[in-house]
Amino acid sequence: MLTSQKMRNLAPELDPLRLGTGWKAEDLSKPQIFVESTFGDSHPGSGHLDKLVEAARSGIADAGGHGARYFCTDMCDGESQGTDGINYSLVSREMIANMIEIQANATPFDGGVFIASCDKGMPGNLMGMARVNVPSVMVTGGTMAAGPDLLTLEQLGMYSAMYERGEIDEAKLNWAKMNACPGCGACSFIGTASTMQIMAEAMGLTLPGSALLPATSPDLIDYAYRAGRQSVYLALKGLKPSDIVTMDSLENAIMVHAAISGSTNTLLHLPAIAHEYGLDIDGDTFDRLHRGAHYLLDLRPAGRWPAEFFYYAGGVPAIMEEIKNSLHLDVMTVTGKTLGENLAELKENGFYEHCRKWLDEANRKYSINLKKEDIIRPYDKALGTDGSIAVLKGSLAPEGAVIKHTACPEEMFSAVLNARPFDSEEECIDAVLHHKVKPGDAVFIRYEGPRGSGMPEMFYTSEAISSDKELGRTIALITDGRFSGASTGPVIGHCSPEAQAGGPIALVEEGDLIRLDVKERVLDIVGVKGERKTPKEIDVILAERKKAWKPRPVKYQKGVLRLFSDLAASPMKGAYLDYEQ
Repeated sequence: MLTSQKMRNLAPELDPLRLGTGWKAEDLSKPQIFVESTFGDSHPGSGHLDKLVEAARSGIADAGGHGARYFCTDMCDGESQGTDGINYSLVSREMIANMIEIQANATPFDGGVFIASCDKGMPGNLMGMARVNVPSVMVTGGTMAAGPDLLTLEQLGMYSAMYERGEIDEAKLNWAKMNACPGCGACSFIGTASTMQIMAEAMGLTLPGSALLPATSPDLIDYAYRAGRQSVYLALKGLKPSDIVTMDSLENAIMVHAAISGSTNTLLHLPAIAHEYGLDIDGDTFDRLHRGAHYLLDLRPAGRWPAEFFYYAGGVPAIMEEIKNSLHLDVMTVTGKTLGENLAELKENGFYEHCRKWLDEANRKYSINLKKEDIIRPYDKALGTDGSIAVLKGSLAPEGAVIKHTACPEEMFSAVLNARPFDSEEECIDAVLHHKVKPGDAVFIRYEGPRGSGMPEMFYTSEAISSDKELGRTIALITDGRFSGASTGPVIGHCSPEAQAGGPIALVEEGDLIRLDVKERVLDIVGVKGERKTPKEIDVILAERKKAWKPRPVKYQKGVLRLFSDLAASPMKGAYLDYEQ
């Protein structure tokens, strides 16, 4: 007996209440499917999802089920960028997962369709899907089109920094503002939203080929409809997310992450998703799998083209075909077939030919002449052969810190830098914009980790550095906060343990010498007041500083940010709410 029918026997009020909601009597005995989305008027990534909800419900109905709509709208990191609102970003992931758990478990369903697009909506839904663990399919909301001159939103930070430095006038800045977001969908670059859409498919939780389509594509509506149908099939078959998400499928996702130069925020989200399944991955897992991995995707922010072109080049399946020898092809997926079977079927059913037609149309639209290989490089013509991120460790970051080395100038791969610590982003960005920092400095922003202030993004500071012709190649930014998936330049985040927890980053003083070595995976304090010290001497100095250090008063005294401050795990573990610590 289906779970929904057991519930009807246990709760006599259930049927009349659903009839009062608008269900028909015949719907009560059908497989009941939970249709969760982040639809709302909050931002372009969620404003169009109602269309996908209705397409999924049509598919559910045609397969003999009944879909019930539930909503938990997400926030937009871009809209909150540079304000205290961004402090709510990471914790919103936890709240979305909590709300899904409440909604779906208060009145259990037989299956689910989960629909989201953006930075925290995607991982929040994937975590919620794990907690509910009913047979389910994820539908990703796609990416927005590029603006004129292939303008995309991540370039706005560059335009803003150029305006602050007097390099462009206000009219040019306003032009960029008016044209960077021409429509719905996630921002058109491989930031966190795009990366997490791709991760959902790489884990086997979406229909093959459906991740990161153009948001206005009729193909996306079709995928949503088919996902609805598939959710009924899965409900009757009993195939749950926990049957699909395994260490092997997570390793597949990390290999795809390396191939696309995915967002560093994935190092927060995949470990948190894995934790919901009782699996353990961390920064070391990413670093191990990225070593020697081929980086293939020539899309922004590390590459040349907007994310709209991802689907035109064949999407996740095309990436997987290039790295097939590194994947676990026998993992199960939401199709009820293995990954290997899915890839073979796509070749046979004309998927790549269909994508090529869309590429031809895009070439005409934008007056360019791209081939698939210009977007997704062949394996033997990779953009890089050592993945795209590195996890650095040492006396400054005993648990690790992350750098996207594919977006970092090679001049900064190995350096000894002079520490310039700041205890807030506001102080730091002022120093950067007005050249109060010098080439050879290691600029610190600390007390911005999960327990410090919610772990906001340091996007504007990173853009101010990377867009500066001199500083972008001569200084590093190190923080216990995080970066936007759009960030480029010599930026190092997630430094763990964080300052609020008494990590070494809290103990750094002006004039300390910081050794950065990307290839050797090192982030060390190697000197004091400009003088080199031995590792043993540094240990003694840090121990003395720790005795004098006191934690800062908790920044937030109530609400969800107080909860996050009290319970958040280390950034390198995923910053989920850890009730066991």
